[in-house]
Amino acid sequence: MKKFIIEDDFWSVFPDAKLGVVVCHGIDNLIKNEDKYADMILNSEKDALKYIKNEEFSSNEVVKVWREAFQKFKTKKGARSSIESLLKRIHNGNHLGSINPLVDIYNSVSLRYALPCGGEDIDTFAGDIRLTKAVGDEGFITLGSDKSEPPYEGEIVYKDNQGAICRCWNWRESVRTMLTENTKNAFLCIESVDEKRTEEFESALQDLAKIVQDNLGGACKASILDINSREVIIE
Repeated sequence: MKKFIIEDDFWSVFPDAKLGVVVCHGIDNLIKNEDKYADMILNSEKDALKYIKNEEFSSNEVVKVWREAFQKFKTKKGARSSIESLLKRIHNGNHLGSINPLVDIYNSVSLRYALPCGGEDIDTFAGDIRLTKAVGDEGFITLGSDKSEPPYEGEIVYKDNQGAICRCWNWRESVRTMLTENTKNAFLCIESVDEKRTEEFESALQDLAKIVQDNLGGACKASILDINSREVIIE
């Protein structure tokens, strides 16, 4: 039995955060219709423009709230939240490319709701996955790299018994656990640090679960974790 556990040292920094988790089993993530997912992303890019109202990019609320969150723990210089990175691309007129159905789906939901979304292959996890502060010696190799770049001590990370899975909370993921066309069982998550957006957060979570199940089959179960509910079984 594998679990996703959010540890005390995370809650000591972010007591009001909410994490939405979608656990998917028996899905088919093979690429069958690239146009469908390209259209899904394009429509979400158009939706996302409504969140970028201020000319000064960093002053937009959905960006600002994550800039402030990243100031509360040790981060790699220049690290930004995943949603800021996506919105920055859209703001600069650059489109997202299609990767595979699961990634395309969570990117489209992320843009539509301006919330960080991510996903990993459950079958690659070594033991439980935890959201916690890094010790600083966790192995971590990201896409496009061939060397390990461990997180800083005190950095917020997702990790398992083999090393870090995602650095700087939602900045960059490990190639070891990333979703591929062969993924059958997936761990998807949505993160919120803005109490004013709870309703949107909950809608995004339900949309994510429904879109995956409608398009990729299998069984998807959504859960919300907060300071009073800190773990969920994922396998």
